[in-house]
Amino acid sequence: MTGRPEAPLPPAWPDRAAWGTAPSLRAWQQAAMDSYQSRQPRDFLAVATPGAGKTTFALTVAADLLSRRVVDRITVVAPTEHLKTQWAEAAARAGIPIDPTYSAGKGKTSDDYVGIAVTYAGVAVNPLAMRIRTERFKTLVILDEIHHAGDALSWGEGVRESFDPATRRLALTGTPFRSDVNPIPFVSYAPGDDGIPTSAADFTYGYAHALADHVVRPVLFMAYSGEMQWRTRAGDEVVARLGEPLTKDMHAQALRTALDPKGSWIPAVLEAADKRLSEVRRHVPDAGGLVIAGDQETARAYAAILKKISGESPAVVLSDEKGSSRKIEKFTHSEDRWMVAVRMVSEGVDVPRLAVGVWATTVSTPLFFAQAVGRFVRARSRGETASVFLPSVPHLLEFASDMEAQRDHVLGRRVTDEDDIFAAEEGLLAEAQQGESASDELEMSWEALGSTASFDHVLYEGAQFGHSGEVVSGSDEEMDFLGIPGLLEADQVRELLHSRQSERARKQKSEGKGDRVVESVEQLSTHQQLGVLRRELNGLVAAWHHRTGQAHGITHSALRKECGGPPAAVANATQLSERIDRIRDWAMKQSS
Repeated sequence: MTGRPEAPLPPAWPDRAAWGTAPSLRAWQQAAMDSYQSRQPRDFLAVATPGAGKTTFALTVAADLLSRRVVDRITVVAPTEHLKTQWAEAAARAGIPIDPTYSAGKGKTSDDYVGIAVTYAGVAVNPLAMRIRTERFKTLVILDEIHHAGDALSWGEGVRESFDPATRRLALTGTPFRSDVNPIPFVSYAPGDDGIPTSAADFTYGYAHALADHVVRPVLFMAYSGEMQWRTRAGDEVVARLGEPLTKDMHAQALRTALDPKGSWIPAVLEAADKRLSEVRRHVPDAGGLVIAGDQETARAYAAILKKISGESPAVVLSDEKGSSRKIEKFTHSEDRWMVAVRMVSEGVDVPRLAVGVWATTVSTPLFFAQAVGRFVRARSRGETASVFLPSVPHLLEFASDMEAQRDHVLGRRVTDEDDIFAAEEGLLAEAQQGESASDELEMSWEALGSTASFDHVLYEGAQFGHSGEVVSGSDEEMDFLGIPGLLEADQVRELLHSRQSERARKQKSEGKGDRVVESVEQLSTHQQLGVLRRELNGLVAAWHHRTGQAHGITHSALRKECGGPPAAVANATQLSERIDRIRDWAMKQSS
């Protein structure tokens, strides 16, 4: 069942209702509640986009089951210690006292509580003790962000062992897919159209539906490119443009060069993000920004850069630092501009005023991306927009383009290229090699030498908006997009992006600049000419991906097969122009 109720959805929700309950449910929550009450299932999986209000739905179910004496105890399983407290506070507002300090070794808890909150790691430590407690009482188990039950084999086994005797189990997730193929306990799987088992949700409320109902914010992805220079372990100096077709290792090294706080790319992007935050705060005075950093050292360096830019010291939140939860709580209720975090704010933490984000980490799995972007989409009132600044790296842009696509947990991979029997394995290897272990191996084989930043484009609803030619950071062309008002409806954002792009094109044409860019690429230097042609080819390949779903790499390979020549990163101008013409021919044939 999908959560696209026909009834109009109230745009605003009283106060901080996303943390607990509200006097009236949102339309999707009521529809999900109706589905649950009509079926009374033992297991129920609710998939709702981050920020939609899964907590309120779950506590409404809990209150109903407790009132009808279907259950007499509640157990909440959350991914982190911080979320245990958050669940306990939300449940208290719903009149359900929950103990967030419970541990398996503690045994009993106070009679004042009707429930406990534990972590997946805590369950795995002593699943037998949790099972005994579950057997003693008629228990509802709420499994928050249940995909974490597959993070480790022991976690999944612990969850299954502990809660197999539960009277009811309610599973929640905003990202019902994983980067691996581990089955998730208590989730039903059914063969898809390709015969591969796929998770089957009992109720789904996706980002596209929530956006149409004004429950979440529209997200503008601000993509930044630029020239990167680094030295390899062999002593070779490499210069490449971020976002151009490169090998996997070169992509990783180019990204790490961009994120190096000693270079020019990250300071330029942080300055652009701060300008964007200032524009948003003109309409939303308490709007905040979050930089997602990869490690503690760079997090502190980014904070120092932001202090110079904004004049304010950002909150720095480190995952293994005591008091991290208190720092998040303080930032949540303040009007401070920036917070820099290392993973701590990747999932479930509720900071509704976050409106601007900067992706400054090499962690790049679909799951982590969806969770991180979910920190910015929670809407408090109609018209609020979110902006996330990204490096122009193909897989990140692909994740951004797929924001509105519903993803289910798939227990296998389909071979998409019938001529390549290793295609499925290569896909899995690519995901594995994007993890931290691959990044760590590059530490000893890479040294950043310098970087520059340039505005590439805005990605919105899968479409790209930008200006022709290279857009320098700090230019009027960049401000056309950084200066978008902070309060706009989704359709108004779309119209404004189109109009600003068209206005700039008309202005360039009237000044004679457009003709030089579009019609006289030959007049540019060789380096500039190749850059323009590669960006045009990459843009067309991206558009082809959005139209057909074909991966960027497969499209580039097909163009090389038909036109000949080396990879686009080292192709000459004639070869690039031929590929541009060929993919345009494909598009015209498909349209006709």
